[in-house]
Amino acid sequence: QVHLVESGGGLVQAGGSLRLSCAASGPPYSGYSMGWFRQAPGKEREFVAAISKGGTNTHYAIFVEGRFTLAGDDASNTAYLQMNSLKPEDTAVYYCAATYGLYGATYTDSHHYDYWGQGTQVTVSS
Repeated sequence: QVHLVESGGGLVQAGGSLRLSCAASGPPYSGYSMGWFRQAPGKEREFVAAISKGGTNTHYAIFVEGRFTLAGDDASNTAYLQMNSLKPEDTAVYYCAATYGLYGATYTDSHHYDYWGQGTQVTVSS
């Protein structure tokens, strides 16, 4: 069983930065693939970024490429989503997720993930 806790959300002005954290309890971070999704009011949950088991590969949604960076710290079993150049349209609840995937594989479909955090609110003002 993997328990995920997100933190780091908040209110920021457009152009600003935030770093979200996803702390995992259970098997070591390198033991599973992780992803970040977001859901804005009235919209469906959408894929943001994913990192493979072992941290060798990452994949980003096109609308965050060049602005967001996903990395992991095996020592603390934590994944970090660094978000720069934030835009008002990035406002949403951000969720991290984990699954026992294949080494090197990243997953963009939420149905691949078995474990989810509670979400953290990110609000970007214009």
